[in-house]
Amino acid sequence: MAKKKAFITGITGQDGSYLAELLLGKGYEVAGIVRKTSNMAYDNIGHIQDQLRLIQADLLDPVSLREAIQKVQPDEVYNLAAQSHPAESFKQPIHTAEITAIGAHRVLDAVWDVVPKAKFYQASSSEMYGWVKEIPQSEETPFNPANPYAAAKLYAHAMTKIYRKSYDMFATCGILFNHESPRRHLNFVTQKVTYAAAAAKLGIKNSDHLNEEGESIVKDGKVALGNLEAKRDWGFTGDFVEAMWLIMQQSTPDDFVIGTGETHSIRELCEVAFEYVGLNWEEYVEIDKRFVRPTETGPLVANPAKAKKILGWTPTTTFKELVRMMVDAHIARLK
Repeated sequence: MAKKKAFITGITGQDGSYLAELLLGKGYEVAGIVRKTSNMAYDNIGHIQDQLRLIQADLLDPVSLREAIQKVQPDEVYNLAAQSHPAESFKQPIHTAEITAIGAHRVLDAVWDVVPKAKFYQASSSEMYGWVKEIPQSEETPFNPANPYAAAKLYAHAMTKIYRKSYDMFATCGILFNHESPRRHLNFVTQKVTYAAAAAKLGIKNSDHLNEEGESIVKDGKVALGNLEAKRDWGFTGDFVEAMWLIMQQSTPDDFVIGTGETHSIRELCEVAFEYVGLNWEEYVEIDKRFVRPTETGPLVANPAKAKKILGWTPTTTFKELVRMMVDAHIARLK
């Protein structure tokens, strides 16, 4: 029996790398796209790179996408590529729309054109709920985006549903709440906090790694953060990619909310991270208004009852386990 073939956009990112690992473990042939102009390191996939088929293509270039999909002839396509930082989307709203909205549409359209029988997964986001209409949020909760990233994700989400209904495509969306790991980009708050805790543990006063403002994440022994009261539903990416795969194994395409159903504030994130290394977080954190979003969403918290019932999916990693995992990873790297 021939191996299933999977095609992943965003394969070098956090989600793409964990998904590639999972699919390889299930016996898939896994291909992914990388940008020709990209100078990014393949740190997240370095340990499996020799098992992957990497093809140069770009979400801004529909011809390259079609050619890549034509070469692979995939059974399953996972669109995970995006400009994925909500705060950054205020600074680059047009770029965010080009990649996260129109880029996703280009992938969807290429799949319909080249391999219309393939299954398609769109990475939708809890940010689409924005200024929330109800708590917790389910598949039936109205969307109300509060930032350019969320609006771009909502466009891609809507187009996926339109293609599903109009062309009888197996096109699905996973509405994923925040998911983190040691492979997350350092500009995300979970990484900044756990990095700072690791640096404090090792006595590092000024870090080589930079934040989104181009400054040291840890400067004079402190990390700069925005709104400490913001709450998120944080889970482990390794758990969430399992849900992506399960969504694609169903007999009919559908959309699913994926999250833990618990919320934690950034203040609590700081407490857990610094407590793990035996330190008082208040001595290492300072508030910087530059890191406060123009508008704050939430509280975002998932109602994953449908995923639990239909997919049989539940997260296995607790919030504390996730934070400690990320601190440990930073300590190992910084050493």
